[in-house]
Amino acid sequence: MLGSITVLVICQLAGEAIVRLFGLPLPGPVAGMVILFLGLVIRGRVPKSLDRVTRGILGNLGLLFVPASVGVMVQTDILAAEAVPITVAVLVSTLLTMVVSGLTMQLLDRKARKDQP
Repeated sequence: MLGSITVLVICQLAGEAIVRLFGLPLPGPVAGMVILFLGLVIRGRVPKSLDRVTRGILGNLGLLFVPASVGVMVQTDILAAEAVPITVAVLVSTLLTMVVSGLTMQLLDRKARKDQP
């Protein structure tokens, strides 16, 4: 179990290092997840201990949002002052995500239909 948690932390640390070293415009944990994914693809399977640890983390994911929620509640004055830009950003990003997801799904569906005999 400790080994699996160590693997997750090392992947995140490597992601942070790569992002900072190369000045990439993405969060370090995302780069770390890519590293973890590539490692699992190369390995060909997810080790049972890593599966257990990640299921435990996901099972308690709601608890990890408590500090962020408290932080948001403490900053209500800033949220009120910036309500319009925040609302616009959320709406635009949601719409953009829906459009990109829909187009991606259509593209994958066309490709799957082409590949069928």
